[in-house]
Amino acid sequence: VGTIIEAHDFPNARKPAYQLIIDFGPDIGKKKSSAQITYHYTKEDLIGKQILAVVNFPEKQIASFMSQVLVLGLPDENGNIILVKPDFTTPNGHRLF
Repeated sequence: VGTIIEAHDFPNARKPAYQLIIDFGPDIGKKKSSAQITYHYTKEDLIGKQILAVVNFPEKQIASFMSQVLVLGLPDENGNIILVKPDFTTPNGHRLF
């Protein structure tokens, strides 16, 4: 689990997306990700939101941006992504099991 601390527009992405900086706590640190979540979320809504992500995948180049983690989400009935997130606040860096 990590907390989104920055969210920026990603104009170079093929599909609408944000560039995120996510804090995963002292052991993992801050990581970058690109996420196609612009339909349901504004940049302002994302700041401070805890999310779940896969942190042990290889980095992936997306346009001019290096995505370091995969933010997890599920599609709604129209294919727009809804973030997977805890119901209650938990320490950044804790693992999903």
